[in-house]
Formats: sequence, C-alpha cells, structure tokens
Amino acid sequence: MTGTGTPATEVLRAAGVPHTLHAYDHDPRASSYGLEAAEALGVDPDRVFKTLMIDVDGTLAVAVVPVSCTVDLKAAASALGGKRASMADPAAAQRATGYVLGGISPLGQKKRHRTVLDETVELWDTVLVSGGRRGLDLELSALDLIDLTEGIVAGIGR
Repeated sequence: MTGTGTPATEVLRAAGVPHTLHAYDHDPRASSYGLEAAEALGVDPDRVFKTLMIDVDGTLAVAVVPVSCTVDLKAAASALGGKRASMADPAAAQRATGYVLGGISPLGQKKRHRTVLDETVELWDTVLVSGGRRGLDLELSALDLIDLTEGIVAGIGR
C-alpha cells in the first residue's frame, strides 16, 4: 500500500506486530473523526478507539477511549498518578505528537507519553486506532496495543 506509511505503521512493522490497515475517504466536514471511521469501516464504535492528548498536572499524556464515549479526565489523571487533568491545547498536542488532529495515533509519536487506555480495550481481540493520518485506521491486537504503548488500563471512559 503506497502512501500509507506513517510513524505508527513503522512502529508496528519494526516490532513485527501483526496489523491490518483500514483506509477510508475522510470527509473534512465530519464532526467526529472517530465516529466517522467507525461508520466508514462498518465497525462497532465501541471497538474503535480515539487518541486524546491530555494535560495531567502540567505534563502531556495520552488517553485512549472508545469513540462512542468521552474521557473522564479525573479518572485519567488518577490512573496516571496525577491530581487533575484537562484536554491538551490542540496546537501543543500536534507539536508533541507529530500528528494532525483527527490523525493522532497512540503509536509512533515524536516522544513517548504516558498512556492510559480505557478498560473496555480488554473486551476485544482486536481494536482500531488512528494510523497516523486522517482516513487511516490500524487494527491490531488489544494486548499488542497495551504492550506497545506501555499503557495503564483503567476505567477512564464514560
């Protein structure tokens, strides 16, 4: 697949992790990148996870939750050992990850950030996350996603 190489796909290739690329036509008018992906790919929105950059006590971190829900910032902060969390500034999130909004992947970011994944990730054999650009999702084993992100699994979705 020409043109689909991203830092996220390179991480998977280098680690030898089995995965499937799912490309779809991104509509710039879509109000939710994650729900757009679930609908375009015909996948249960509970199995498609969005990557959100959050600010936990002044440090950027990653929260990964199903596209069908929102992140509980207090629970995410607690899971990461912090006191308070807020959504990261979009420009700061893009600079820190090297990805554009709607294409931020939990894999292959410029710098590794502490990551917390919603506990529902463990309900699925495979999950989908952004592949590092709008219109590209990666399907991989939930366990591989947890391992590659060195993520903490906690109840952070609501």
